[in-house]
Amino acid sequence: MSLIRPFRGLRPDAAHAAAVIAPPYDVLSSAEAREAVAGRPWSFLHVSKAEVDLPVDTNPTDEAVFRQAARNWARLRREVLIQDASPCYYCYELTMGDHVQKGLVAAASVEAYAEGRIRRHELTRPDKERDRVRHIEALNAQTGPAFLTFRAQPEIAALLARASEGPALIDAPLQGVRHRLWVVAETDLIARLTAAFERLPRIYIADGHHRTAAAKVVATSRGPQPGAHHGFLSVLFPDNEMQILNYDRVVADLNGRGVPELQEALAALFEIVPEEAPVRPRAPAEFGMYLAGHWYRLRWRGTRPQDPVARLDVSLLQDRVLAPLFGITDPRRDQRIDFVGGIRGPAALAERIDRMGGVAFTLYPTGLQDLMAVADQDAVMPPKSTWFEPKLADGLVSYSLEEG
Repeated sequence: MSLIRPFRGLRPDAAHAAAVIAPPYDVLSSAEAREAVAGRPWSFLHVSKAEVDLPVDTNPTDEAVFRQAARNWARLRREVLIQDASPCYYCYELTMGDHVQKGLVAAASVEAYAEGRIRRHELTRPDKERDRVRHIEALNAQTGPAFLTFRAQPEIAALLARASEGPALIDAPLQGVRHRLWVVAETDLIARLTAAFERLPRIYIADGHHRTAAAKVVATSRGPQPGAHHGFLSVLFPDNEMQILNYDRVVADLNGRGVPELQEALAALFEIVPEEAPVRPRAPAEFGMYLAGHWYRLRWRGTRPQDPVARLDVSLLQDRVLAPLFGITDPRRDQRIDFVGGIRGPAALAERIDRMGGVAFTLYPTGLQDLMAVADQDAVMPPKSTWFEPKLADGLVSYSLEEG
């Protein structure tokens, strides 16, 4: 199949869109999701986090959760979702404050992912991948889109502008973000979009590695028989419109060191500048640190490596600070480290350290070109290297596997 193709999307009717769309399943805890669905019977969280409709002590990976998700999905399809009669693309625009990004909802090729034309930059966890497979199989649908990016092309920008002429079919707010959707049903425009994306040498997974890997597992299990699914639900945005925020680190203790001893060890690696206000790094190889009630700006003294992974700020911090000084050699599993999306701001880090102790580090955002360089080398970044904002909405467009 081609790199992308249109599909018969399932989407809320315009009147119910604001009541249906929800944050991605993996940005809310079960408790937060229960609060969010109060008084919202059509919230897509009933599908993406179906434990909200089961007893509070229900494990989110229990088989009962997936059965409940299937029931809720069937109800939404009956009551508020519609399916386009013919395969379509969907133009999707996100607006958060002054930031605007416009992309295309499509079924991306599982084969292209397997062959490396759709590039990853992170490893997946088997348990999370299995959960996504179980969710897809329970619904016979993909409801959480992968967030993909590509090097911007004037031709694609012009086609997306044409696709979004006139009023949007859906225009709905969600957590301070405006979500607008246009259906792209014109045959000529569909063909031109397909051809324009086909000319791209590769595209990149920005967010959604587990969704993508799970789609591949499902496609492989179903094989090449008629009706098999060989695409995965995705939204593709040009790289020049993407917004990456920092992904900060919180460490629960000082690994047996006192504050002066830790500062001495860090001084061998960084120029340390005390600051009165919370520190947001202004350039790569610069970090903020909150320790014992005070903020510091840390400027790396050495030369950044040329290797695309080793030169990342998240790698510098992990390889030169967290592993040797704090003993955190496996940040994926070490319970002493936590990762905080930069949208929460440095004040939230300080409040947490004041309450629980330890130390916090703020980072400069990873560049999208750095992400692409890592992916092009078939390498992987350290965990929690990127935080993309704004987030996609679950439930805006879903892909039923019934159509093949």
